[in-house]
This record gives sequence, C-alpha cells and structure tokens, in this order.
Amino acid sequence: MKKKNGIFKKGFAFKHYEAPEQSPFEKLFDIFQEIITHTSGDLDEALDWMRELDKEYQLTSEDYTLDDFVEDLKKKGYIREEIKPDGKGEMSITAKTERAIRKRALDQIFGNLKRSGSGNHRTKYTGRGDEHAGEYRNYQYGDALERISITESLKNAQINHGIGDLHLTEDDLVVEETQYKAQMSTVLMIDISHSMILYGEDRITPAKKVAMALAELITTRYPKDTLDILVFGNDAWPIAIKDLPYLQVGPYHTNTVAGLQLAMDMLRRKRNTNKQIFMITDGKPSCLKLPDGQYYKNSNGLDRNIVNKCYVMAQQARKLHIPITTFMIAQDPYLMQFVREFTYANQGKAFYTGLKGLGEMIFEDYETNRTKRIKG
Repeated sequence: MKKKNGIFKKGFAFKHYEAPEQSPFEKLFDIFQEIITHTSGDLDEALDWMRELDKEYQLTSEDYTLDDFVEDLKKKGYIREEIKPDGKGEMSITAKTERAIRKRALDQIFGNLKRSGSGNHRTKYTGRGDEHAGEYRNYQYGDALERISITESLKNAQINHGIGDLHLTEDDLVVEETQYKAQMSTVLMIDISHSMILYGEDRITPAKKVAMALAELITTRYPKDTLDILVFGNDAWPIAIKDLPYLQVGPYHTNTVAGLQLAMDMLRRKRNTNKQIFMITDGKPSCLKLPDGQYYKNSNGLDRNIVNKCYVMAQQARKLHIPITTFMIAQDPYLMQFVREFTYANQGKAFYTGLKGLGEMIFEDYETNRTKRIKG
C-alpha cells in the first residue's frame, strides 16, 4: 500500500526477476552435488569434472579458487580425509553430503509438483481419526467431548437463542469430522543391469535421483510410511538409503523374478494394509536363477520360460493385494507388449516414459495413491 497525494493506493508492482544472491561456495556446491550424483559418489572423479568445467566456463576466480572450495567442503563437514592401510590419504563424501544430495533431488523433482496438504495419505473414510476434515455435523450421543467444536457450537447458540438469552443446548453442539490417515509400505525396485548405461544414455542416474527424492519425501513428510529399496541384476538385494549416491550398474542380466520375490518377502513383513511395488526398468527380463544355483540367461528376444515366471510372480503379488507399478524406460513395441501382459496379470499400472518425466510420474502416483485400496 502506497500513499500518494494524501490517498492510500493498493496494487501490484512488477519488476524483472532477480535471482537470490549466492556465495561462491553455494554456486559451486550446487554444481558439485549434481556431479557427485553422476559419479556415484566418486569424489576424485567429481573434482576432476569440476576442474574441466572451470577451465571451460570459468566457475571460479582468483578470489575464490577450486582449492578454496575443497577446503570449505572439509570445514563444513561435507568431505573427510581418511588414511588408507597403505598410509596414503583419500578423501570421500560424508553423511552430511548424502543428506544434501537427497534433499536436492527432492527439491528438483517434487518442487515442480503441486503440493497437497500436510499429513499422511488421506482416505475417503471419515470417523474417529486424527486429522481434521474441515466438515461439521450435529453432535450425536457417544461423540467424544474433545471433538466438539466450541467456536461453531457457540455460533449456533447465538443464532438459535440470541445474545440476550445466550445458552448452550445439545441441539447447538456440532463436531468436526476427522479422517483416518493411510499408511503405505513401498518397495522401490531399480534395474541395475548393463543396459541401464548402454546406447549412450545414462539411465541409472535419473533412477538414483528418484530413489533419493522418494526416500527424502517419505522420511520427512510421511514418517509413518515405509520405503525399502532393492536393486536387481543377475540377483536381487536390498540397499540402504545412505548407499543410493554410490549405486552403479554392473555387468548383469535382468532377473526380474528375483527382484519381485525379494520385494514381496519384504512386504510380507510389513503390518500396513496398503502395500505397493514400484519397478524402474529399461530392459526385458533375461535371467533366472535355477534351483541348483546356476543362472539361466537369454538376451535374445523374450524368452518364454523367463517371461512366464514373471507373469506367475505378478499373479502372486495380486493375490497378496500388492499392486505393481512399472515405469518402463523404453519404447520397444515387443517390450511394451510384455509390460502390458505383466500389468494385466497383476492388475497394476504401467507407465511408458522417457527419463525426463520419470520423477514427476512416480511422485504423482505416490501422492495420489488409490484411496479405494484402504480396507477396514
């Protein structure tokens, strides 16, 4: 509001956007976090990349060099120097950096989405819950006294009886509806077969970013939910959230069956009613572990024996009321047909996406997870 000629005038003032001021450290640290994700936590390689970028784009100046930046990383606790058994020194990132990378991934992906209200996943059911629904109804015998809305009840008393004879009766009382909060147990499966870096396209880094962002979202915004992460190549094994920045692909085939088996084993131990599996993959299933411990591998087309095992696992998950959402980072028609049949067997969902929209699709699906699945 601005006063002009004795009159107050209210309105909007428009000006060019000015980015917030960043210190030299903050500018370099933003670049550093992106690079350290691509190098899977390899600090030496990340700093080599930054030196090359500095030569080309003059990221630093005489007043603040890359060596100054490294010293600040040490002082602020983002990297540490360790002495190896052979007596040589080695620098590595710390847990503080791991947390910063996860938060940055969350801001990058989730920051672009429309945020819903705070709290946990809402269900369509109202009743004796622990989250206010914003709706009122008349008091009924048996309603807890703490659920009575004093403000709304007094307003009704004033309307019904007037100020001169203000008194409160049972007919004036209203209670606010509450909603149950849904809890979700999620297993995120990440394909780390060799095809995730083939054909000149880095698919593992976007998958890592999504996993880190999802982990940060759940631990900070939905603390009652659980997230387990597993990777699958020739075999499948769980990984900790803190290990995500270091995740790399290997010389593996794709044992989708092993990943699904482990995911369902994890979810069987969860007490939450709502359970789901998210699977990020770009390749066809090409590997099975046989009862004798040997591996059966076939990368030529879709092997009927392997594919049928995948369908059986999808049906088993369906019987356990565990929907599988597949995020397919490929557009090959025969692979898309396999995913369609796999999804039909599970009655789950499938998204055929490139790398750019992967994070947004997973987050939107997680945020709007089907309330119709809530039971009891």
